[in-house]
Amino acid sequence: MTTNNSSIIRSVPLTVPSKPATGTGRAMGTILVDAGRLSLPDADRILQFQRTRGARFGDSGVALGLLTDDDVRFALSVQFDYPYLGRESNLSRELVAAYQPASRPVEQLRGLRSQLMLRWFDTEAERKGLAIVSAGQKEGRSYIAANLAIVFSQLGRRTLLVDADMRLPRQHQLFNLGKRAGLSDMLAGRAGPEAVVGISALQDLSVLPAGAIPPNPQELLGRQEFSKLLQSLGEDFDVIIIDTPPASECSDAHTVAVRAGAALMVARQNRSSVPQMAHLTQGLREFGVTLVGSVLNDG
Repeated sequence: MTTNNSSIIRSVPLTVPSKPATGTGRAMGTILVDAGRLSLPDADRILQFQRTRGARFGDSGVALGLLTDDDVRFALSVQFDYPYLGRESNLSRELVAAYQPASRPVEQLRGLRSQLMLRWFDTEAERKGLAIVSAGQKEGRSYIAANLAIVFSQLGRRTLLVDADMRLPRQHQLFNLGKRAGLSDMLAGRAGPEAVVGISALQDLSVLPAGAIPPNPQELLGRQEFSKLLQSLGEDFDVIIIDTPPASECSDAHTVAVRAGAALMVARQNRSSVPQMAHLTQGLREFGVTLVGSVLNDG
C-alpha cells in the first residue's frame, strides 16, 4: 500500500461535528437548524426550492447560496453517524483520516485496515495488539499509527492508540494532549487507567500518550508489567495500535512487537535503508513476531 503524506496534508479539511453524532434519521434541515448553521426562514426557502426543482435539500441550499459544501458534509456526517474533524479543531492536520475521510489516501488506509482485519485482528479473539515499526527516523510511523487508529475507530471498533516511543514521542502533539501522565507513568506505577484519554471528537478512539520521558525506556518495556498492561487494556479495547521508536537506534520496537505479537512495517521512498529493513524483518521473525504487512510512504 502507498500513502502520500505531503499531498494529504495540503488538502483542505472538511467541516464536521466536534462530538459524536446523534442525529441518525433526522432531516438535514433539522440538523443544520439545530446546529445554528441555518435559520428557519432559510430552511423554508430551501424546502420550497426543493419541491419545485425536485432536487436534494443540500443541493438546493447550495444552489440558493444558503448552504456551503461544508454545511452539507456536516449534516451528512451526523445522519450517517460518522464523526470527523472540522477546520475549527485544534488537533494536528496530519490526522487526515479524521479531516478528509473521502480522500484517496484515506481510502488506501481503509484498504490496509481490511487487510489487517483479515490477516490478524479477526483471526483469533486475543489478537488485539499491533506494533507500527520502521528501521529509521522520519519514515512515518507516528503518522500511520495515528491515522490507522482513526480508521479502525470509524469502523466502530473500540480503538486504543498507545505511544510506546518514550524517547521522542509524537502522539500527544498530534492529539493536542499536552504534557500529561502516560505509558511510562503507568509502567512505573505512578499512574493508573486515568492516563488513557478518550478523544471526544472521535467516537471509539482513545489515546495513551508516552508520558514523562524516562531514563530507562527499554527496561520499562521489558518488564512483565508491560505485558500485563496490554492484556488488561485488551479487555476494554478491540484494537490496540502501538507507535514505536526507530528500530535501528534501539531495541524498543522489537520488545513492543513481541509483546503485541504482530507488527506492521513502515518505509519511506528514497529514504529507508533496504539493509536496515531486512535486518529488522529478520529480527522480528526470529522473535516470533507476525509481520502482517508493510506500508510505503512515497511523500
